[in-house]
Amino acid sequence: MISVEAPAKLTLSLAITGVREDGYHLIDAEMVSLTICDDIVIEEAATTSINVVGKFAQGVPTDNSNLVARALHLLNRHAEVRIEKNIPHGGGLGGGSSDAAAVLRWAGYSDYVAASRLGADIPFCMHGGRAHVTGIGEILEPLPHVAREITLVVPPFGVSTPAVYKAFDSLHAQHDGPNDLEPAAIAVEPRLAQWRDRIREASGQFPVLAGSGATWWLDGAHPRIHEALSEATVVVTHTRSS
Repeated sequence: MISVEAPAKLTLSLAITGVREDGYHLIDAEMVSLTICDDIVIEEAATTSINVVGKFAQGVPTDNSNLVARALHLLNRHAEVRIEKNIPHGGGLGGGSSDAAAVLRWAGYSDYVAASRLGADIPFCMHGGRAHVTGIGEILEPLPHVAREITLVVPPFGVSTPAVYKAFDSLHAQHDGPNDLEPAAIAVEPRLAQWRDRIREASGQFPVLAGSGATWWLDGAHPRIHEALSEATVVVTHTRSS
């Protein structure tokens, strides 16, 4: 039995550069690991079981659709896995991908190409730190660590990543910000725009959407926004070197 950490992932910038013939989207992104982590206990077993506990456990599947179960299937191994969810579920912070990546690291697995077929964020989560990410997520160029304080604002709803990419393909919307998916995410979930405006008013800073949402992030600490956005989960975290 061993305990491992699964750090949250934040996509600082995301450009969609094309679509492969198999339907996978090509990206050009900068990603960083954060100090907020899921805590995972893994014990090899005859069969696989997944137990999810913690503040953000609600809604996380424990069947074979869970990325941890899929990672174990890729490894052709079984384990009893306990996941304490400290990363908000469905917020675009790569919690499920990082959980799966932790299991792959536990097994000494390093095939980024195969891992990317489970989820585009998994190779980065296996690598950690800070990286320039291209391809469908399997090509990583390590970048030097830059210490940053980050405020995450997680609205009380999630956004479907497949739905956002589908909307992106149909909208062909131009966007000047750092995240090409933002217009598509707002089209799928219009409440995101309301939250963007509320965060901007409360902080005095334009927030950036994390991946396909629903989390918005800001540079620095913004302690005053907790009261103004009381129904959201607000987390102040830092970038992590590995």
